[in-house]
Amino acid sequence: MDLASIYRAEYGRCVATLTRLLGDINLAEEAVQDAFTTALQKWETVPPNPGAWIVTTARNRAVDRLRRESTREARHVQALLLHQQNEPQEVGPVKDDQLRLIFTCCHPALGPDARTALTLRLLGGLEVPEIARAYLVPEATIAQRIVRAKKKIRDAGIPYRVPAGHELPDRLLPVLTVLYLMFNEGYAATAGPLIRTDLCAEAIRLARELAALMPDEPEVLGLLALLLLTEARRPARLGPAGELVLLADQDRSAWNRTLIAEGHDLVRRCLRRNRPGPYQIQAAINAVHTDGAATDWTQVLALYDQLLALAPTPIVALNRVVAVAEVHGPATALAALEEIELPGYHRLPAVRAELLVRLGRDAEARAAYDQATALATNETERAYLQNRRARLDPPPR
Repeated sequence: MDLASIYRAEYGRCVATLTRLLGDINLAEEAVQDAFTTALQKWETVPPNPGAWIVTTARNRAVDRLRRESTREARHVQALLLHQQNEPQEVGPVKDDQLRLIFTCCHPALGPDARTALTLRLLGGLEVPEIARAYLVPEATIAQRIVRAKKKIRDAGIPYRVPAGHELPDRLLPVLTVLYLMFNEGYAATAGPLIRTDLCAEAIRLARELAALMPDEPEVLGLLALLLLTEARRPARLGPAGELVLLADQDRSAWNRTLIAEGHDLVRRCLRRNRPGPYQIQAAINAVHTDGAATDWTQVLALYDQLLALAPTPIVALNRVVAVAEVHGPATALAALEEIELPGYHRLPAVRAELLVRLGRDAEARAAYDQATALATNETERAYLQNRRARLDPPPR
């Protein structure tokens, strides 16, 4: 494993641990980054436990920095040194450092966008450009959100502590959002390899921790089911040459049946509670996709209608258009698509192109594919769009 892979796998864990030890997000981030720089200089071979090496080195660097900087209060140094000598037992319901940091970053005093951006940066190790592409907003906007969120935490004195049990439900929605976006970035990365298995695995692990913590929350179970059912299809998502394979063309025998069975069981548990929410409905949609040899698109469309009523977002509307095309035909779907505004999102012109192809409007489809290709940020997705467009080119004379 190279250092870049270790960084992706360990960054979030290390920052979470150092935040607990230091009580300072900025100091924790700086210390972890310093430790990785030191690793780049010193490692000739990867140590047996690279994450522990990074945490130890980062903590030592932080102690040195605190000792040097006279502007910091002496009690911070004393508290840290005492902690190193005799680490206290954690209290409260959240035992996982990363899950606790997610809840800390999702404090109600922070705005929703700031909470999510900050947590994706700290826990997912996502860089600002990656988060910006996920949000479909300028990089400067995301950078400002992260800086302001850290300043708000510092200035407002938001404590780095485990939320009490009665506080957990109020923090739940942004936590679910963060895990959902973390998994999505792993499953369809905005840049680099299309799939980042480390992010997918970490989002699922944290979702399991959350489900164990809050087993009576249907939306928690729904999110876990959604992630498992999506992850189950990952082995068939890329072809032999690394090309993107869409759901309709995937080899279903390659899907992970163990994850599918677990996901279906969670969906049934949600149905018995009869408190539908957006993540539960998305999980139910994925359960339909993974049930049997073919997708029941009428059932999928009915679920998307229900989802759109609960979460009337352009992304949900766009996904619903795909189901409309399968049930009512491409012309009806194209009319629905024209009502959706998603500037800068490559999937909208990509869906338009597919519908135009089915309607025999190849010239318009080529233009839509060109637009989608220009907007796509991942090379694998861009290659897929270019190949689809090439099929529409007239044969050479």
